Amino acid sequence: MAEEKEMAFLDHLEELRWHVVRSVSVILIAMIACFAFIKEIFEYVIFAPAKINFPTFKYMCELGKLFGFNDLCVTDLPFKLQSRNMTGQFMMSLTASFVIGLIVAFPYVAWELWRFVKPGLQSKEIKYSKGAVFAVSFLFSVGILFGYYILAPTTIWFLATYSISDMIVNEFDITSYVSTIASLILGCGILFQFPMVIYFLSKVGIVTPELMRKYRKHSIVVILILGAVITPSGDPFSLTVISLPLYVLFEISIYISSVVVKRKLKQEAAELRADQQNS
Repeated sequence: MAEEKEMAFLDHLEELRWHVVRSVSVILIAMIACFAFIKEIFEYVIFAPAKINFPTFKYMCELGKLFGFNDLCVTDLPFKLQSRNMTGQFMMSLTASFVIGLIVAFPYVAWELWRFVKPGLQSKEIKYSKGAVFAVSFLFSVGILFGYYILAPTTIWFLATYSISDMIVNEFDITSYVSTIASLILGCGILFQFPMVIYFLSKVGIVTPELMRKYRKHSIVVILILGAVITPSGDPFSLTVISLPLYVLFEISIYISSVVVKRKLKQEAAELRADQQNS
């Protein structure tokens, strides 16, 4: 009996290994493809949020003019990028290729994870989890877009224009720039999975809307801590920009949890009536 359990465990490990191998292979393929066009990617993707013609800055200016805040018009981003390490540009090319490759391959990775988990679920659980891969990929994409079009350019704008003295010139290292952008964007993609986490925790009865409402004030502290983690600069502006949508996601998650719990109670009541009729 112990041998059968051990073999079953080893079989699961073998299955997990192949899911991981396929996921990593797709990420590597996407990474190699990105590296082949790394100059174009840096010019039109990575450096784009640091240019005044970036769409976000245009909309900020139009919004500022609409409400009478001309300070929102970005006319200059006073900083330069440097590479102070001999391997700096090459390593950042690899880092950028990996991050973008991971973002592109994320839906496939989520699908592989679902394929591994699915055989261990019951038919009802599979039914309730229908569309999970799409929902996870969608929320990840929304988070990535938010990080790229909202958080990254506003963070660059704030840090580039912040100055304590005219004697100091902002000359950022390419390693710092790429690492900051990557952590902001990936951090948003991961944090935007919060509604899905609450959905599944509500399904299994670990989380309830009453519990989330009870700890609403505590959630603000947690959100601020998470915001500080994914904003390496730690500036108040970036922290505010990321914390507000995270709190909105928390409120949305409360609604999702309440819907899940209501449906679960209705289903249990229907099953109870069916059992009573059958008896």
